[in-house]
Parts: sequence; structure tokens; C-alpha cells
Amino acid sequence: MRRFTCTSILVFLLGSAVQGQAAYDLIFPDSLGWNSIEEGKTLSFRIKAVPEPKKPVRFYLVDTEPAGFQLDSLGYFSWTPAYRTVSRVDQKRDFPIIVQGIWPDGQRVRKTVTISVLHVNRPPVAEELPVFYVKQSTRNIYQIGNEFVFDPDDDPIVFKAIPSQLPEGMAITSQGQISWTPSRNQFNSLKNNPLTVEFIVQDQPDKTETRGRLRIAQTQLDLPPEILIVPGDSLFSIKEDETINLKLYLSDPNGDENVKSAGFVASDNRVAASALTENTPLQYEFTWLPGYDFVDEAKKKLPVDITFFALDKSNNRTQRKVTIIVNDAENLIEKDALQYQKYRSNLVAATELLRTLDDNQKKLNENYKKAKRGKKNRTLMNASLGAVTGFSPALLEPDQSRTVSTVGGTTVLTLNTLEATQVVGKSRDDIMDKIKINVDIRNKVQSAGDEFARKYSSKAPRRSNEFEKDIEKLRMVLNDQRIVLLELEAYKKAAPQFTNRDIKRTFPDFTEEN
Repeated sequence: MRRFTCTSILVFLLGSAVQGQAAYDLIFPDSLGWNSIEEGKTLSFRIKAVPEPKKPVRFYLVDTEPAGFQLDSLGYFSWTPAYRTVSRVDQKRDFPIIVQGIWPDGQRVRKTVTISVLHVNRPPVAEELPVFYVKQSTRNIYQIGNEFVFDPDDDPIVFKAIPSQLPEGMAITSQGQISWTPSRNQFNSLKNNPLTVEFIVQDQPDKTETRGRLRIAQTQLDLPPEILIVPGDSLFSIKEDETINLKLYLSDPNGDENVKSAGFVASDNRVAASALTENTPLQYEFTWLPGYDFVDEAKKKLPVDITFFALDKSNNRTQRKVTIIVNDAENLIEKDALQYQKYRSNLVAATELLRTLDDNQKKLNENYKKAKRGKKNRTLMNASLGAVTGFSPALLEPDQSRTVSTVGGTTVLTLNTLEATQVVGKSRDDIMDKIKINVDIRNKVQSAGDEFARKYSSKAPRRSNEFEKDIEKLRMVLNDQRIVLLELEAYKKAAPQFTNRDIKRTFPDFTEEN
């Protein structure tokens, strides 16, 4: 029998162990790019065991992530990475997997292999959208929701219109908002022929496109009519003498022919129903003038609520309320009438004074002429030293001018003792002074009257505070202190009644506007 030493036995065992350990292995495919796969595609291969025993080697995956790897006991591996396994930013992601093989004799071998997954961009998804129900003559807004149109890779998307597909007036924004205000004809055509509009959805930055479709139809709801008030304020403030004018435009989401009527209800019954007039079945106008007696002077202002309403053929009702605050105002009609009377009466006084001065001018001119004829027709003075028993003729012929007559022996009549400048005891210089005064006063009255008539020929200037001041100025001219020197008649039996025509003849700028 052959004997072995301990040392030889140990070397034999170590050699056998090393030889066994080197022989066991797991073999993976070795072709180029075998371990690289795109999202959505399937990677499959078989892992071989060396040596391959009579009984099959069992294969296991150790600590695999993500889930979805499949490896059967015979070494067949398969995996289909989901489309969102790799983000569009990373574009590529590596996944290490650990495979363990167990031989029938208990030998175990582990080996790690890396699988690379490449990102795949997918086009946006456009599912069937809810119907876009529109109203007539109303700006209809439709937002395409991300639950119906989206990008499976979470890429940013933009919406693009197809011009040939869009009806007139429709617009689509890049964010997917559709706006359209259908006209009456467009709305009516939808009744029998609903519209289908196509649009483009494009992802970024790859710009992969998908077409979406949107169906558009008339609203199926029986909606009430709508009222548009112009101006669009709900609160107005006016004066009693101010007219408020509001325009009402009616429309119906179910078609304008569905509008039946319109009206209003006022919180104050003094607002007459006639204030609302119908221009067309779809256009009304509210015109109202409160009047000077509407607001009590003690209250100063009074709010009035006006509620406009519109009815359709189904008696659906809509209403809009506005508040009108009426402020107390000065009665300009009465004030203008009073101011006009002041305007006219002062011009009448000026006209009357001018007529009087003109008449007085004529008298002064006659007296002045008589004074100038005094040298030819001398006056007779009766000088008496006692009782007058007789007198001579007033005028003597030239050839008798030096004759002296006596009557009763006590009274002496002398001729040619008076100067030619005397006229019934008044001097020519005195008359001339009065003429000058008369002319000067007349010129000032005419000038002041012309300016007054011209400046206040319309209503607006007569409403100012300056009007009263100018009346005082005119009265000062009419009451010139020198008038007393003219010795005019203080009273007249019948004062003349001047017409507007008489005043206008004197002051051309006078007006009859009151």
C-alpha cells in the first residue's frame, strides 16, 4: 500500500479546490451593445453556466431594482423597461444586476452585469375632448385640460392652431385656451351642423406632434337672456336738471330670436315707464330728466334704484340694477327768467333815458337858435316905476326903433335897452352848457348800454356773480348826478312801453333769449 504524507495530502486538497473554483463561471452574451436597450423594448438573453452539469444549474437575481426583471431557473433573462424609466433630462441610465448560479454540488457563483436604458421620446397624447358648448354673441372660453391632452414623458407641450380649421373669430393660445364669440349666423349654423375643429399638440424640445379634435355645438341649456348696459357703471350721480341716458343691449345665449321683451322697475314711482324706449327688439334706451321739484331742498339728494329686466320666450328672466343719486340743483329756468328780466328792464331804462335825452337835445337846440336870433328880434321889457297903465307893441319896425312912447305919464317904455344875448331871461352860455352835459350823458349811457347788452346777450354770463356788479355800474351811469342840471320833467303822464324791437333798435346786441 502506498502511503501519503500529511503535506502531500494538504497540497492535493488545495490544488483541487483552486482547480474547482476556477472552473465554475457564469457566461453572458458578448456581442456589441447587447446590454443596451431603449425604453419600451424588451431585452432578453440566456446566461450559461460553466461547467454545465447533468442536472441544471439554478439561477437567481440578488437585490434587483427596479422591479420587472425576469430570470427563470434555466438562465433565461428578459426585461422591458417602462417608458418613464429614464427622464428626458438624463437620456440614459445604468442598472446593475447581480446574478447568482448554484450548481448541484452546492457551488455558488455571483456575477454583476450592467444594463443601460436609453430614453425614448413619445408624441403627446390627445384623447377625446368634452364637447365645447357655446353661447351666442358671448365670448366663450374653453380650456383644454391636461387630463385629456398630455405628454406621456412629461415634456412641455404647446398648442398650435390649424388656420384652415378655425371658424372666423376663433383663436387658440399656445396654452390650449380656445376663445370664440360666434355671430348670429355662426350660432344658427351650429344647430344642425355641429363644428369639429382640429389642432396640433407639440412637445418640446423634440417637437413631436399629435393632432387633437374638438367638437363644438350650441348650448343645450335654456339660459336666460343677457343685458349689457352702456355706460357699464352701477352707480350714477346727476343733478335735477341733468338728463341721464343709458343704452341697453339684449342678447340670448340660445339665440337672439329667443328674446321676448324688456322693461324696468323703479324704487320711485315718479320715474315714468315712458323713460324706456325700444329702438329695436334687442336695443333699448333709458332717458330720464328728474326735474327741479324731484328732490326736497332739505334732503339735498335722493337715491333712486332702477332695475332693468329682460325676458325670453320661456319666461326666463335676468335683471341688472343701477342706482341713480339725484342731487338738488338750483332752478335755472326760474333763475334765467329772473336774470333776463333784470337784463331787459335795465336796458329799457337806458332806452327811455336816451329817448328823453334826445327830446331834451331838440329843445335845447331850439332855445339856442332863439338866442342866436336875438339881435334881429329884440325883446320888449316892461319897466315900471309905478302902476302900469298900458304897454307898447312888442316889436317895432326898424325905422321906429328909437321912438319913445309914454302911457299915463308914469310908465316909460324903452326899447333897445336889452342885449341880444337874452332870451326870456336865459343866457346862451347857459344853454350851451346844458347841451354839452346832455351830449356827454347820452354818450356814456349809449356806450354802457351797448357793452351791457353785448356782454349778457346769452344765459351763461347772466348766471355769474359779475352780472349783478355790472347792473350796479349801469345804474350809476343812468343816475348821473348832472341830470338834475338839465331840468328834465320829473313825471310823465304816460310812460312809453318799449318793445324788444325798440330796445334792439337802440342796442343792436340785445337778445330775446331768456
